[in-house]
Amino acid sequence: MAKLTRHEARKRRHLRMRKKIVGTPEKPRLSVYRSLNHMYAQIVDDTVGKTLVAASSIEPELRNRLSSTKDKEAAKEVGLLIAKRALAKGITKVVYDRGGNIYHGRIAALADGAREGGLEF
Repeated sequence: MAKLTRHEARKRRHLRMRKKIVGTPEKPRLSVYRSLNHMYAQIVDDTVGKTLVAASSIEPELRNRLSSTKDKEAAKEVGLLIAKRALAKGITKVVYDRGGNIYHGRIAALADGAREGGLEF
């Protein structure tokens, strides 16, 4: 059996997690994607397949304020921004979907920022 690459292993973990994690209207899913240069987060209601709120480090609102878009500080700011936008839409509880990534570094920093901003998960 051939050894999986890091990306194939992450995709496999993500699919395994998505069997269990489902966003509902009462408790939507906070989905996180980490690229080499940016962090993306969106809150999704899986029953209708609709994104309710989104935030990323690409947005000019954050990009101009941050020294780098690829560190833990930027991830925490994305978490705070998504929490602010979610609370404005009346969303307080979410299910955290780390996208198959290990809960460490930028993934954990985004979660900490979202919790600090007022989201519960």
